[in-house]
Amino acid sequence: MKKRLVRVTAAEPLTTERRRELEVLVARPDSEIDVSDIPEWDAAMFARAERGRFYRPLKSQLTVRLDSDVLAWVKAKGRGYQTRINAILRQAMLEDASQK
Repeated sequence: MKKRLVRVTAAEPLTTERRRELEVLVARPDSEIDVSDIPEWDAAMFARAERGRFYRPLKSQLTVRLDSDVLAWVKAKGRGYQTRINAILRQAMLEDASQK
């Protein structure tokens, strides 16, 4: 698995005054936080939720041997045949996982 290094640079340096403000906020108990503008989650909201909407799985490069007729069938559908093969395998994987 390839590791990526992420560097984050603050837009502006943290001043002493701002640091004190943050320390006061951290020390505040959760009971003092006003969450009245945040809607409560209900069953209808969970029903509309999409699992993994922003999830992008890591890709691995490999060499695989496929029967010529299978490869021709997948390529006949047009561009994106590798993505299509991945989708077919993912569907089979999910179906197999749901049967266990």
